[in-house]
Amino acid sequence: MKDLPNYLENHRERMLEELFELLRIPSVSADPAYKNDVAKAAEVVAEHLKSAGCDGVTIFPTEGHPIVYGEKIIDPALPTVLVYGHYDVQPADPIELWESPPFTPVIKKTELHPEGAIFARGACDDKGQMFMHIKAVEWMIQSGNLPCNVKLMIEGEEEVGSDHLETFVAQNKSKLACDVILISDTGMIANDVPSITTGLRGLSYVEVSVTGPNRDLHSGLYGGAVANPINALCEMIAALKDENQHITIPGFYDKVEVVSVEERAAMAQAPFDLDAYQKALNIASVRGEKGYTTNERNSIRPTLDVNGIWGGYTGEGAKTVIASTAYAKISMRLVPHQDWHEITQLFRDYFTSLAPEGTTVTVKPHHGGIPYVMPTNHPGYQAAHKAYEHTFGVAPIPQRSGGSIPIVALFEQELGCKSVLMGFGLDSDAIHSPNEHYGVWNYFKGIETIPYFYQYFVEASAT
Repeated sequence: MKDLPNYLENHRERMLEELFELLRIPSVSADPAYKNDVAKAAEVVAEHLKSAGCDGVTIFPTEGHPIVYGEKIIDPALPTVLVYGHYDVQPADPIELWESPPFTPVIKKTELHPEGAIFARGACDDKGQMFMHIKAVEWMIQSGNLPCNVKLMIEGEEEVGSDHLETFVAQNKSKLACDVILISDTGMIANDVPSITTGLRGLSYVEVSVTGPNRDLHSGLYGGAVANPINALCEMIAALKDENQHITIPGFYDKVEVVSVEERAAMAQAPFDLDAYQKALNIASVRGEKGYTTNERNSIRPTLDVNGIWGGYTGEGAKTVIASTAYAKISMRLVPHQDWHEITQLFRDYFTSLAPEGTTVTVKPHHGGIPYVMPTNHPGYQAAHKAYEHTFGVAPIPQRSGGSIPIVALFEQELGCKSVLMGFGLDSDAIHSPNEHYGVWNYFKGIETIPYFYQYFVEASAT
């Protein structure tokens, strides 16, 4: 692979501009207004798979957004790597907090990215990281360095729960058959401290509503005489945790994995500066479940957070009303052995029981996923470990993530394969937030590292 650095240098501007082309497309899967843009993004991904040298490139329609597939089978007797990624992105709201337009990618230097970072929605999650794989495959195919078979499946619904991916995978098991799955939709500790994600939390996401009177009421004529849904909703949400930030839903912790003292000690070896963490977030202190560190709270412990809350009058000036209905969206991150269907039902039962007289409650599940753990003795993990060590010059640290990628557990269930999570972004890259960005150095370091994964995985598979 001695020619890879030269290839990256010679094609640097093209590889950036091609990514920029994809980032300019507002492929927001959550908003039907962007349906045509999502479809356009799928077409652009398909064209890049073709130009990379992939065969059988197909855009598969679903009842939602399409799935793009391509492959390069050089020898059926060799191992097969299945690459998964997504081309859809989160909404850019609130637009006014972006320092540059979210779908007009620009490169700006930052403290953590002195060589420059690409600012755009989807730069890190997941267009930039997904595109690294297409470019890495391009080099391997065109240089004759592809050591095994590769299949790529890029979807357009990850940000809305991958609703139609399960059906597609179940109906295409032979097409997707592989020995390992490779995903870059996670991050690493720092540019000089590489890490590999070995665990993901599951998810239960619900929307709740509390309804009182049959219409909005004058707060002077009715205030204090009837249940106020907004007040009630706030009280109910507050009751979901105790003074130690322990979730109060009966049965919630019954199946939570108890992480060993040894593993917690190993996790604590990862570099972490609490003062810098607080400074980066502009907060005076951290807050979370008593008895656990910050890194444990956001990785090995389950959580419950309100993601949005609304009701009544929120316009300019004053309007003295008691709202008929109040709403909230709530997410629960889950750890191994917690089933999201079961947790959703436990939440529904408990939350409904908290409703004061004079109100009715609705709990609407949106989507969910189960947790995932990758053993560090798996050949895929070992290959990734050696790849990072080769290009970064230091051994990567195994790290559990607080995020969720529901389809990872689905892949294991349907395809019988483990997923290797090789992320190159940083926690500070503001994914899902205004001013999302991805380091130019990280983008090219990913393209440089990925081919070594293939090499080392083939070597491990031969032993």
